[in-house]
Formats: sequence, C-alpha cells, structure tokens
Amino acid sequence: MAVLLAGCSGAADAPEQGDASTSAHPDRDPDAGDTFVPDPDPARLPASRSEARDLIGRVIAGPDSFGPGVVKRSPYESDPATWSVLGEDCVWRRQKPAPSVLATLTRSFEAPAGAGKGPVRLAAVITVHRTREDAAWEMAESIEESMRCPTQQLRAGETIGSLVAGALFGGESGQGSSEDFLSEVGEYRSSELGGPHHYSWQQAQTLRFTVAVTGKGAEGRTKDEIDAWVSKAQGVMLSRLENAVEKRN
Repeated sequence: MAVLLAGCSGAADAPEQGDASTSAHPDRDPDAGDTFVPDPDPARLPASRSEARDLIGRVIAGPDSFGPGVVKRSPYESDPATWSVLGEDCVWRRQKPAPSVLATLTRSFEAPAGAGKGPVRLAAVITVHRTREDAAWEMAESIEESMRCPTQQLRAGETIGSLVAGALFGGESGQGSSEDFLSEVGEYRSSELGGPHHYSWQQAQTLRFTVAVTGKGAEGRTKDEIDAWVSKAQGVMLSRLENAVEKRN
C-alpha cells in the first residue's frame, strides 16, 4: 500500500538486523513478485570501489538527462569520498560514507534564469551499496529522517519545509520502475532566490543501488515544470542502471 509521510530526506542535493525491506515497511507482502526488478548478471554487478565508480559514471545523469536548456553547475561533482548526512540538528552536511557504501556521487545542474523566470537548481545522486539490504536500509533511514526533521537546512541560506512525502513498493499503484520508491514535495526558501518556491525530490532503490533527483524552484517556475525535470532524469538513470546490470541474451 502507498504510505504518506510528513517530510522526507533531501539527500539528493543536500550540502546527500533482519530483512531491511520488510523492516522499513512492515505491511509489505514478502511473497510479492519482483517482476519490476532487473534480472542482474552477477558478473556485471560491481564488486569493488573502482567498479562501483565506473558504473556510476555510466549511469548518473548529465544535463541532457533533464531535457533541453539544463546546464552543469559549478562545482559539478561532489567529493566522492563524502556523502550527505542529516544531523540531529536537522542540518545536512557532507561526511565520510557509511561502511555499507562502495561508491557514491552527486552532480549539480541548473536551468538558467531567463524571460522573467529564476534559476532552478537540480541535482542527481547515485549510491552503490555492498548489499541489497544496505540499500533498503538507506531508504528506511530516509523515512525516519522525514519524521524527525519536517524542516531541514540544506546548506547556509537554504531550507526546505512543509514537506509531504509518499512511498510505493514496486507493483503498487503502477510503480514499476524500482523495488522501493520515495517522493517528496514541499517549500524551498533561499536567501538568494527568496521563496517559498516548489521543492521536489525522488529516490528509488533497486538491487544494491539508490538513485535520487532533486529540483529546487524559483520565481516564475511552476510545480509541473520542476516535477517534470525531476521525473525525467530519474527515469533516465533507472533505465541506464537496468541496461548496465541486467543479463544479456
């Protein structure tokens, strides 16, 4: 069943035991089919940090993944030795990745200002975990963050709030692109761009991978416009990921 939450993680552009998948969503049917999951070739799954970094480079979004007019921001790529962590104070910071992470990378983009419209800041992130359960736990932690921090500081002068999020498993309500999917919308405020403006975030988990995209609005930009950029880049990366790891005939 779909799950609605008040708030969620901003990890895609921030400054990023037991059966983890059933622990994250206790109402999940453990016998449900996984027809939406790629049938991976074990030889094509990354086994080392260098292989994980290579896969990310082949899968992660570029400007064209969002559509016409989107360009690189500077800095374009995050330090691969760090990822985004939401502190107890609800502030995002770049820190050393968890031991479960083989590799992670964030890229930053922008739809430039023009014709009375402000610049839209966009970001994409892919994380390769050591196990499928580790990736599922990242999704579960994102849900926990949403409950803990309904207002979050992305970086100095940037906050998101009034967050509403939803979660869907593969096969639920037509969600067929991943094993687990989280989405979030809310209000973005910036000392540079003002606000509130529309904020959109999506994160999906398939196999040992999580894929996320963020869009932060600006003056004159519509909700539909920003959501379309986010959804398009997310779809491109999930499709590339499937092609990169699935078995070939």
